[in-house]
Amino acid sequence: MSPRRNHPKRRGPKPESDEREFGTSSQSIEEHADGDYYVRKITGSSSTKPYRCPGCDQLIPTATPHVVAWPVEDIEMRRHWHTACWSKKDQRKPRTERTRNAPRY
Repeated sequence: MSPRRNHPKRRGPKPESDEREFGTSSQSIEEHADGDYYVRKITGSSSTKPYRCPGCDQLIPTATPHVVAWPVEDIEMRRHWHTACWSKKDQRKPRTERTRNAPRY
């Protein structure tokens, strides 16, 4: 005969849908000029490959703490950002891509 399995009892009310969706305290919703974003803070130990930051167009090396953010309505737009680049997102001007010989006006 195998031993009886003890299952922990749920205590308190069931979590709301938003709490169940997050599952972790490092994820939150932030309001920005262009809409609401889910923001998740990634620790260095859970970062296993390099990503390119859309804010500065530089690589985020492996094992570097950073932020993953995406609009509430579109998870396909999820991007990895340097923490500093994400915090300055609303203050950044639109970046214009130019060729080497293009005029700067």
